[in-house]
Amino acid sequence: MTQVKKQISPLRQRMIDEMTMHKLNPSTQTGYIRAVNRLAKYLGHSPAHATSEQCRTFQISLAQQGTSNITINATVTGLQFLFCKTLDRPDVVKRLFRVPVPRKLPTVLSVDEVKRLIDACHSMKYKTALSEAYGAGLRVSEVVALKVADIDSKRMVLIIDQGTSHRARCKSRVCVSESFK
Repeated sequence: MTQVKKQISPLRQRMIDEMTMHKLNPSTQTGYIRAVNRLAKYLGHSPAHATSEQCRTFQISLAQQGTSNITINATVTGLQFLFCKTLDRPDVVKRLFRVPVPRKLPTVLSVDEVKRLIDACHSMKYKTALSEAYGAGLRVSEVVALKVADIDSKRMVLIIDQGTSHRARCKSRVCVSESFK
């Protein structure tokens, strides 16, 4: 069976090369390409020839369609990369701007709710994982990747090797289950 390779436009390949040179995360690259594709569909032609006014009306149309602020910001960032880094035309995106994203406060569980949550686990393994996750404020991916070697019991800290944005960090080791005994 012969595989058919889809032709990539020179602009897309140039942008991919530029993102690779900047060592952008693959998911970031996908988001940036998605943003440029949205602009291309909106314009009906290559974004390489877009004007500042066309980009501005594109952002207005995103807002009018009810696109979330997070998506608008991701799109603007992708377009800024295209025009500033790939095409060296920063004047085109000078009128685009990021929109504020309202911050939501997390739900904080009461001591009793935390105790009931942990007690709902029947396995000591899961109780420990849940206690560490809640007590140290870990993300699910960080709990899953946690190893015994990541625990520094002398200093009472957890070493989180590859957290969000692939940055190592330390968290004070707080075991929630111990505080309920």
